[in-house]
Amino acid sequence: MTEKIYDITVLGGGPTGIFTAFYAGMRNASCKIIDSMPALGGRLTAVYPEKYIYDVAGFPKILARDLVDNLIEQIKPYQTEICLNETSEGLSKNQDGIWELQTNRGIHFTKTIIIAAGVGSYSPKKHQAPGADKFEGNGISYAVIEKSIYKNKNVIIAGGGDSALDWANELVTIAKSVTLVHRSDKFRAHDDSVNKLQKSNARVILNSEIAGFYGDSQLKEVLVKGLDDHREEIIQVDDALIMFGFNSSLGKIKEWGLNLSGNGICVNEKMETNLLGIFAAGDIAKYSAKLDLIVTGFSEAAIAVAFAKVYMNPKEKAQPLHSTTIMEIKEKKEKRLNSL
Repeated sequence: MTEKIYDITVLGGGPTGIFTAFYAGMRNASCKIIDSMPALGGRLTAVYPEKYIYDVAGFPKILARDLVDNLIEQIKPYQTEICLNETSEGLSKNQDGIWELQTNRGIHFTKTIIIAAGVGSYSPKKHQAPGADKFEGNGISYAVIEKSIYKNKNVIIAGGGDSALDWANELVTIAKSVTLVHRSDKFRAHDDSVNKLQKSNARVILNSEIAGFYGDSQLKEVLVKGLDDHREEIIQVDDALIMFGFNSSLGKIKEWGLNLSGNGICVNEKMETNLLGIFAAGDIAKYSAKLDLIVTGFSEAAIAVAFAKVYMNPKEKAQPLHSTTIMEIKEKKEKRLNSL
């Protein structure tokens, strides 16, 4: 661990965190990303790498893993320090006004912090039916890492939210069969996804749940039970995807004295928290009329960086130059240096 003092330290390496680092570079701020995961990308890498994203401007659709790759490519010119497998623990400010961030690996020194930790640390909500633990990793999965493994397979999906419907709609095009089981008769997903599912060849079983998982060393079948009529059906399957969402936690961040709203951090229009020099962006940032979207996080990242710059130097303008102008100035500066 070095004692170099960074202008901006970003907590969280998801899409908002990576874009924050890019914008810090654009504004000539030294930047470091700290993330508890082994790779950048957050949930897009760990949970949804093969899921298409449709609401990022300029991309009719883009795979989550490709969006992450593009974001990483975007920060390469700025020598952002990347610290992975590090969990944030303690936080204090020294007599010089520098934040000292304690992680499980040491201490980081920074003038400002932008928290872009998404929903915090997270773990999938596990299925509680008999056999769920036994077949986890042997037929039962809580995320799709490689879509192609489901080709020509009989797949059952448990859940009624966006992830469950998105994967039902994706896999129905390559799987031998797709069955979706949901405890309710109403979905918690985008209308477009619901309409697409209803028009697909997927079988949908509502007001029901998976009551048991069975097989030898590998999952072979599931018991589906109606919640109202108690009707039981054994369904032969190769794979089960459990899409119940995630349990999330802010961990030690909750102990830093920040104003919290549920599992998020309250911010103002400048993305400032109640602690001077600490900002938040992305899903973790909470304010009136907030939308939890990747594109919203990108906007908040630019705002947080702009006002972090103002915090470090009150004479700095929050409004940046256009990116074209910034890059032209940068290229002219590099040419002058190279000519010396």
